[in-house]
Amino acid sequence: MTATYKTVLLYISIASVVVNAFDPITITVVAGAGAFLGRTIYNLFTESCDPNWVTFNATGLETDLSRKLFGQHIASHIILKAVTGFMNNNNPKKPLVLSLHGWTGTGKNFVSQLIAKNIYKEGMDSSFVHLFTSELHFPHQSEIETYKSQLQQWIKGNVTNCAHSMFIFDEMDKMHPGLIDSIKPYLDYYEKLDGVSYRKAIFIFLSNAGGESIIQTALDFWRAGRQRQEILLKDLEMSLSLSVFNNKQSGLWHTSLIDKNLVDFFVPFLPLEERHVVQCAMAEMAAKGLVPDQHVAEKVAGDLVYFPKPDRVFSVKGCKGIASNLDYYT
Repeated sequence: MTATYKTVLLYISIASVVVNAFDPITITVVAGAGAFLGRTIYNLFTESCDPNWVTFNATGLETDLSRKLFGQHIASHIILKAVTGFMNNNNPKKPLVLSLHGWTGTGKNFVSQLIAKNIYKEGMDSSFVHLFTSELHFPHQSEIETYKSQLQQWIKGNVTNCAHSMFIFDEMDKMHPGLIDSIKPYLDYYEKLDGVSYRKAIFIFLSNAGGESIIQTALDFWRAGRQRQEILLKDLEMSLSLSVFNNKQSGLWHTSLIDKNLVDFFVPFLPLEERHVVQCAMAEMAAKGLVPDQHVAEKVAGDLVYFPKPDRVFSVKGCKGIASNLDYYT
């Protein structure tokens, strides 16, 4: 018998005792108690913005990052420290704003899923996690003013419903410049705006913008014979933020979010080597319920395209497509 089921039976038993203990004169009090118990039982099974459904699991996030995210020592460290510090702060001064950058298939979407998994009981399926993709939700340049208004109302309404809401903006490099500035007030240091506090919300931007500067730094280290683990955030942060800010094809081009220092962390995702792709394939096999096979994983990784071409250092697609590739080999 599950803990939740036992709890429900306990509430029902208590309610039965309460009803039998009082005469009709106190029926209003009993009804009130019954309503309270009803709400409590309802909240056990229906997602609500309370600790039954929204609770940060710091150990779980640390474990997931160390065991499931490959080749990203910088990103793992930043994400763990940033999210843990924010979620353990009962009175943050502003929302947490993370901007994740790197080439395709390096783990940006995956990390946002891990964060959601370790905050919300329902993970990415939680009604408090909101995912926007530029091409789906904001496709037309001519409608940008409408999108701005809709986005503001959507964020305000959902944060009003749950202070610990999470908003993920994918494909920022495809977003129309200027659109994301419409949410600047919600990311700032205001205690409240129109009676709503946004300080406990999380905003995550995902983008390929800046990927070229990250790759160049990784290549420079490799050509100098230096280890990948030697690459530090300070080696990437300034060039990354400038690259993103000045990229006219990015939704963060000349954005006030960067200009006003409202992005808490620019998180670089390094290009993946063949050994990291092997790790991805092994993990995917385990996730599919298969016995991980090193030979199959190496075959999958070996058939991908790498660059620079003569040396095959980094995977062009990272770990993207590994799941479908495994279907062919297994």
